[in-house]
Amino acid sequence: MSVSTHRLADGHEIPLLGLGVWQVSDGSDCVNAVRWALELGYRHIDTAQAYGNEESVGRALRESGVPREDLFITTKFYPRRRGDPAAEAERSLRRLGVDQVDLYIIHWPEGGPTWAWPGMEKAHELGYTRSIGVSNFSVQELEQVIGVAGVPPVANQVQFSPFEYRRGLLDECRRRGVALEAYSPLGTGRHLDDATVIAIAERLERTPAQVLLRWCVQREIPVIPKSTHRERIAENAQIFDFALTDADLAALDALDRTRGTDRARERKWW
Repeated sequence: MSVSTHRLADGHEIPLLGLGVWQVSDGSDCVNAVRWALELGYRHIDTAQAYGNEESVGRALRESGVPREDLFITTKFYPRRRGDPAAEAERSLRRLGVDQVDLYIIHWPEGGPTWAWPGMEKAHELGYTRSIGVSNFSVQELEQVIGVAGVPPVANQVQFSPFEYRRGLLDECRRRGVALEAYSPLGTGRHLDDATVIAIAERLERTPAQVLLRWCVQREIPVIPKSTHRERIAENAQIFDFALTDADLAALDALDRTRGTDRARERKWW
């Protein structure tokens, strides 16, 4: 499997496809999922302190035999603990069994968007991470971080798919040199039964999941679908040998369920 990459603002490359392990319990399920993904050619693994499975991810990384320099590892600072992001990053490294992660991000802006940023920059300065970023931040929250940052965030990981097509957020991230990264691109399975998605998949002889993932990577949006089934992990990787037409993209774009939301939500995300 050959996976395309996206160049972050700091010059580092992030693979457009990764494996997410949200809601994957610590233990054999997580170890197997990560190991299978690496065997199938994935090189981007996304975990978090809040997931409680960094040790299992680390075990799978070691058992895979894939050289560390070929991997892109993301973990996330858990803001609810109100701890020091640099100290928490060091603990993550011990659990993962690596000297450095590739991307360390604030999981969500609890307690305010800027309080943790000095600690994130410290983690970067100490070499615990190559890049730093945020997750679940609105345009306004992102602006606040950039306003105080010595080292600006290079990524904002948010829920994103044709059904949550946050155009304004995507445009503003790009304008500021921040890569928008998509989690839950399949809606935890809910989006796979949509008639439009199924029709496009059938015409292309692809799975609905492949269509939804291709919608992201065709826009150079890194995407991290989660699965614990080897066959689905394999299927999800087969998205770099076909393309959606302009008509396909338009039909998928029209599925956006965030249109017509109340003004409070618009202010949050746009």
